[in-house]
Amino acid sequence: ELEHKPRREPMRELISTVLSQRTTHTDEELAYKRMLERYGSWEAVRDAPETEVAHELRTSRYPEVKARNIKAILTRLFEECGGAEIDFLADLSAEEGLAWLTNLPGVGLKTASLVLLFNFEKIVLPVDTHVHRVSIRLGALPPKTSAEKAHKVLLNLLPKDPYVLYNFHKALYHHGQRVCTYSDPRCARCPLTDICDYYQDERA
Repeated sequence: ELEHKPRREPMRELISTVLSQRTTHTDEELAYKRMLERYGSWEAVRDAPETEVAHELRTSRYPEVKARNIKAILTRLFEECGGAEIDFLADLSAEEGLAWLTNLPGVGLKTASLVLLFNFEKIVLPVDTHVHRVSIRLGALPPKTSAEKAHKVLLNLLPKDPYVLYNFHKALYHHGQRVCTYSDPRCARCPLTDICDYYQDERA
């Protein structure tokens, strides 16, 4: 049974989620590890040449863009917060936290929502590609709903409980990874076919 446990501390969650964009979890983890082993501190990452940081992030897709964004995020944090920490987000509302995080370079609604839900139990719902795809196929979202709009639409359908939101996100994430895949959904293995619009329309 899924339960809410922060998988990593807030700064790790923020930077790793930036690295995860269009990148496998294994390659994201390797990029993060190489960067921290090379520089040892967030201040050193901030001050390192962008090309060097990009080299350490080479297992992540678009390492040059991510190196630029990570350095800019760290620069902003040191200027505004006095260091690389975002624990103050615990004291902000979900709306304030989303606004602050999405103002950082390279941080979109999904990344901001992940940090706020996973680390601070705010009432937000991260919608990644798996959650988005499964929700549309099931019929929880209208077919042409954008991922951006889906954050609010799905949130309005669910109880305003961080544990429920976390478990919903993780359940649909894993279902989309393992069963309801993009190109070849494994409907024969799916326990949701009786309530799935996609299955009823395309496979039944």
